[in-house]
Amino acid sequence: MTHTISNEHLTIERVREIIDNGEKLVLSSESKAAIEKCRKFLDTKMEDIDRPVYGVTTGFGSLCNITVPAEDLSQLQHNLVMSHACGTGEEVRPAIVKLMLLLKIQSLSYGYSGVQLITVERLIDMFNNDILPIVYQQGSLGASGDLAPLAHMCLPLIGMGQVNYKGELREASELWRELGWEAIKLQSKEGLALLNGTQFMSAHAVWSLIQAERLSDWADKIGAMSLEAFDGRIEPFYPQVHQVRAHKGQIDTAARMMELLEGSELIKRPKIHVQDPYSFRCIPQVHGASKDTIRYVKSVIEIEINSATDNPTVFPDEDLIISAGNFHGQPIAIPMDMLAIALSELSNISERRTYKLISGQRGLPNFLVAKPGLNSGFMIPQYTAASIVSQSKTLCMPSSADSIPSSQGQEDHVSMGANAATKLVRVVDNTERVLAIELFNTAQALEFRRPAKTSPILEQIYAEYRKCVPFIDDDTYMHPHIERSILFIR
Repeated sequence: MTHTISNEHLTIERVREIIDNGEKLVLSSESKAAIEKCRKFLDTKMEDIDRPVYGVTTGFGSLCNITVPAEDLSQLQHNLVMSHACGTGEEVRPAIVKLMLLLKIQSLSYGYSGVQLITVERLIDMFNNDILPIVYQQGSLGASGDLAPLAHMCLPLIGMGQVNYKGELREASELWRELGWEAIKLQSKEGLALLNGTQFMSAHAVWSLIQAERLSDWADKIGAMSLEAFDGRIEPFYPQVHQVRAHKGQIDTAARMMELLEGSELIKRPKIHVQDPYSFRCIPQVHGASKDTIRYVKSVIEIEINSATDNPTVFPDEDLIISAGNFHGQPIAIPMDMLAIALSELSNISERRTYKLISGQRGLPNFLVAKPGLNSGFMIPQYTAASIVSQSKTLCMPSSADSIPSSQGQEDHVSMGANAATKLVRVVDNTERVLAIELFNTAQALEFRRPAKTSPILEQIYAEYRKCVPFIDDDTYMHPHIERSILFIR
């Protein structure tokens, strides 16, 4: 299968399909024409331009007032990519690096960046052959683009850096020789086009949104199972309640809970208790608020991945080369911080439901084992969930609230969106783990409600889960069961 890079609007769903289906990329004829037209305009402009143009005929950052001789412009771009590869810390996971490649190709394809066609085609070759550059998590301020990580991503274009290829770490120069590929000689402005841009941030955001939608769905299903295991009431999910407070996420979550509980024996049983704790009763309000946030963040990120975000921006039809600030990550840094909070709250309320399930209430045994005392049962998985939730809360400090000047004050306000991006991924992973621990607990708790059954939908999930994780009679080594629970919802 192939995906044609064009001006067609790229959605998060389409990105997911491209990655999941292993689709190959091809440039549309329109994109090729736009790229070549812009490059030709820039080359022609260079011959008679009567003023300095930032990053084209000058140095970078606070060196913008230093004009570089024409014969050195190619070396200038080579030096830019090489010198800016200053990342450090943990490596970015390959799935996100592949998204970075896709989003950089998309951004360059509009013909506003002045790159050579061969440069974009080489990035496509790397994507199509799963040649994934080694990129590091730390180094970007999220303004003037994701300079350091994008430099690492683009080093192989000039025959430098390292890549993951067929499960091996390879020197790009060595692999290029094997493949018969030449290092690209960057032309004026090209290095800046490659390094300026928000593709490090936006790739993390796209990956996180794909996971967020999956985890939001699992939060509803696992929450419904826990409600059943805790002998909860169905009235808080009646549509009348939510019609008088008409937040879309809240309405959608309540309707989903009613759907998940349809046909349950447990939910129809007479209830002694008048109401449930908030972690059960307020699932529509809490899960719904996260759904609304996911929807908003998705709308912002879809604008971003359909944009040209490097600098300067070249407009051949208007005879303009404009140095501005489309590389600034603030439009997506704030939403990424919001998404981290939304996902953290799904884990926050999940851990509280887990706590209730092991508390020995409503006919459930202490710590969900038949012989508590001799057995600790599910005491410590809740500790683990609490630890993870606490860590996520600290990760919810907004990175976008910070800024540190750089480049001798020329870049005096930055978004810190790259930090928002990397910690968002950590919150995604944490939320997955906490929901998996709740599922581990709620499946155990449901056993103590037998022979009564929950709904057909939830019974099916339970049956599939039991193929991976057993009922726990006596104390056992719990870590493998938690890991299998994580893989189950993944």
